[in-house]
Amino acid sequence: MKKYIRLSLMALTLGMTLVSCDNDEPNSTSIFETTTKSDTEFDKWLNANFVEPYNIKVNYLYNDKLSDNTYNVVPATIANSKAMAKMIKHVWLDAYVELAGEDFLKANTFRVFQFIGSPEYNSQGSIILGTAEGGIQVTLFRLNALDFDNILINVDEPFRAHSALPLDLNYWYFHTMHHEFCHILTQKKYYSTDFQTISAGKYHSADWVNVEDVDGVKEGFVTGYASSEYNEDFAEVYAMYVTSSEASWAARLQAAGANGSAIINSKLEIVRSYFNDTWGIDIDKLRDIVLRRSAEVEKMDLTTLN
Repeated sequence: MKKYIRLSLMALTLGMTLVSCDNDEPNSTSIFETTTKSDTEFDKWLNANFVEPYNIKVNYLYNDKLSDNTYNVVPATIANSKAMAKMIKHVWLDAYVELAGEDFLKANTFRVFQFIGSPEYNSQGSIILGTAEGGIQVTLFRLNALDFDNILINVDEPFRAHSALPLDLNYWYFHTMHHEFCHILTQKKYYSTDFQTISAGKYHSADWVNVEDVDGVKEGFVTGYASSEYNEDFAEVYAMYVTSSEASWAARLQAAGANGSAIINSKLEIVRSYFNDTWGIDIDKLRDIVLRRSAEVEKMDLTTLN
């Protein structure tokens, strides 16, 4: 019995040796993907206009590692991603360069953009316009709702229904970009705590989604969302001011009444002083630039990269 076992082990060893000798030449085929994808025309345009000058990466293809997987969303189309990239550059990025210079933007801008085709709906039923994470990444949603034949940039009507079509690019994107950028700047250099005291005890932290803009202004909030908490309030005052015409801002204050308009103006003065004293940005000059560039979008060819 013992001899049989030894023979079996020897046979097994010999077999293993033969098999090993039969396959000792390395396989030239790698198990890893070694081919590289060529840059598309869009990739080259993004490198020239975002990556090289400002170190900004634009992710127009869906990346689950950069997305919140608790939401069901769809990728943005390539055509709409191109249009959005062109608009962001013209209305937002180039506006700050024109006013404050490239060095300001290089030092303070987001580093990653993520484009998503559909909206994100939270548990309260509201739609998330955009997110800014740690001053690094901004995610923009609902790109697939862009209608190239019906470009709307509403700078004059303060209480237009946001869900109405065609999509209001000013509210959904331009205002959102300034709002999220404001968060980045205030995270780097904080604003006066006096701002927190103006509407202390009046924020709708739990039910702000039910506060309509036309009602929020009467309480001293430029939008319903501004009533959620003071950091959002600050960013909303800034973003709404620089993306609204004088007529629109005046209509907002008129709807607010004497008490509401006084509160909003108190907040605006703190916002104005913060940007001027801390960052050297005159928000009135910025508004002029933003409104001019917003009007120019209507004449842009959003279907090409020219």
